[in-house]
Amino acid sequence: MGAIFNISFMKQPIMRKLLFSLTPILLGTIYYFGWRSMVLIGVVTAFGVLTEYLFKRNSKKPVTEAVIVTSVLFALTLPASTPFWVAIIGIVFGVAFAKEVFGGYGFNVFNPALAARTFLYICFPEYLTIRWNAVSTGFPGGFIRYTTPIIETVSRSTPLLMLRQAGERLPLQQLFWGNTSGSMGETSALLIIISAIILLKTKTADWKLMASPIIGFVAMATLASFLNPSAPGPLFGLFSGGFLLLSVFFVTEPITAPKTTSGKWIYGVLIGVITALIRSFGIFVEGAMFAVLIMNTFVPILDEGIKHLKARQKRKQVTA
Repeated sequence: MGAIFNISFMKQPIMRKLLFSLTPILLGTIYYFGWRSMVLIGVVTAFGVLTEYLFKRNSKKPVTEAVIVTSVLFALTLPASTPFWVAIIGIVFGVAFAKEVFGGYGFNVFNPALAARTFLYICFPEYLTIRWNAVSTGFPGGFIRYTTPIIETVSRSTPLLMLRQAGERLPLQQLFWGNTSGSMGETSALLIIISAIILLKTKTADWKLMASPIIGFVAMATLASFLNPSAPGPLFGLFSGGFLLLSVFFVTEPITAPKTTSGKWIYGVLIGVITALIRSFGIFVEGAMFAVLIMNTFVPILDEGIKHLKARQKRKQVTA
């Protein structure tokens, strides 16, 4: 592709560190769902890069390595059986309308990967809500198969769907290890935690942005479980669905997150609270992606408000 389209990339070391941190999760997707998961990620990445290139070629600006990260993260939010054409539509929309129309890298208001996922969730819900893959178990798992079978019954679906529709709670141990169905990157809490440790060790992500949504979620989910006994609850909700993945890789995305320390805490805690509220009392089984996009809209005013309050406090101290 580089030879045909003469694509040059902007070197972004932090993006390479982020991709490296995803290694445990990527290996997990192969083990649980087979090699089609990597083919899907490859197709999405190719079209994500091509979309940004088409916006950059007239100005002769390089394609950012950030678009590779966006593409991989977006793909990890999809079921392994997602048709290629659906995934392509999603990434093209995310890169074009949630990133490039705002001016490209560094200027986007919304997280492009989550905007792409939300677009598909609204336009093609069947492929993201009822077409799940069974997970491989034992050794060598999906490493010797192209893909795993499609699940056709609710009783073997994702943990949150099983709880909402069948009233069945999977053991926390099963959710922790990851032998449950779901989107490719969200099934194993253990692998996400390992990736989070890599991010923190390499100083690629801000721990405040990672911890704050978890604190907000656990607090709100605990309260919601008393008000609504059928709600997922804090630990079950934390280890099921995409919330943990989003807390580690999407909330910590520096472009769409606040820059002030107070803003980071408020931003993250509210994402956790909104996610728990949607899951416990809303019609959607999963609420994390909506929570992040909602808070993305408040980031500029949040930072400005905090700066204004601090400036006013300093003026009062000077005049006191």
